[in-house]
Amino acid sequence: MKKILITGAGSYIGTSFENYMKKFEGEYQIDTLDMLDGSWREKSFSGYDAIFHVAGIAHSDSGKISEEKAKLYYSVNTHLTVETAKKAKQDGAGQFVFMSSAIVYGDSGKIGKEKIITKETMPSPANAYGDSKLQAENGILELQDGCFDVCVLRPPMIYGENSKGNYPTLAKLAKKMRVFPYVKNTRSMLYIENLCEFVRLMIDNRERGIFFPQNSSYTNTSEMVKLIALANGKKTRLVKGTAWMLKILSPFTGLVNKAFGNLAYDMKISEYKENYRVCDFEESIKRTEGNNNAC
Repeated sequence: MKKILITGAGSYIGTSFENYMKKFEGEYQIDTLDMLDGSWREKSFSGYDAIFHVAGIAHSDSGKISEEKAKLYYSVNTHLTVETAKKAKQDGAGQFVFMSSAIVYGDSGKIGKEKIITKETMPSPANAYGDSKLQAENGILELQDGCFDVCVLRPPMIYGENSKGNYPTLAKLAKKMRVFPYVKNTRSMLYIENLCEFVRLMIDNRERGIFFPQNSSYTNTSEMVKLIALANGKKTRLVKGTAWMLKILSPFTGLVNKAFGNLAYDMKISEYKENYRVCDFEESIKRTEGNNNAC
C-alpha cells in the first residue's frame, strides 16, 4: 500500500484527489495536513511514498497588486513550498509532487493571437503569482537526488464540479444568456478527474521532472459555453462577427483575454505512457454540471 500525504487540507485539488482515490480501496493510504499554522512542522513525513503539495495562494487578481499581496504570494507559493520539500527530503519521503501552473508562461495571448507552448518555450511570468510558482519550481528541483524525486505539474485551467475561477463565471453566463459571442480561440484545459488520475500515475511510477497534463482536445470558449447550456437543458446561439467588440474592450479589462484569448500546450508534450484522460471534454462538462455519473 502506497502512503500519500496531501499538504494543504481543504483545497479544491487536494480534496478532489482524496475523494478520487477512494475508488482504489486498499491500494493507497491518503492523509492530509493543514498548513495554515506552524504545527505542520511537528509532523514526521517519514514513511510516505509521496508528498502531494497543493497548499498555495490562488491567482485572483487583475492588473496591479499591492506590495503586501506580492509578498504573500512569495511567502506561501514559494517559501512554504521549498520549506515543505526540504522537510520531505530530510524526513525520508520518496517523492514530492508540486502543483505549479501554466501561468509560469505569462498571460493568455490576446484575441486573434496564437499562443502555443512547446517543450522549447521558456517560462516568462507576467506577474508575482506566476513568478512565485516558478521560483518554487526552481527551489524544489534543486533538492532532487538519487533518493528524492521531484515531480512538477504545470496544468492549464482546471475545472470540475464546485471548481473556482473562470469556469463558474462562464457557467453562470451560459445559464442566463440565450446568445453569446463566437470567438475563434484555442485553450488547453484539464478536467479535475483527468488531473487526479495523472497525479496517481505520477506517484505510482515515481516520476520526476516537469509535466504538462491537459485534456485530449483543445477547448473553444464559445463552444464550451454552448455545451454548458445544453447540459443544463438550455440552448445558446453563438453569434459570429462580434470579436471586434471584445478586442475594443480587452485593454480595459483583463477578463476578456482570460476568457477569449489563446493559451495552449502543444499536444505532444502532454502525452504520457499510460492513459490519464478518464473523461472526454463533452462528458466532463456534463459531470461538472452535475448531470452524469463519475467517469
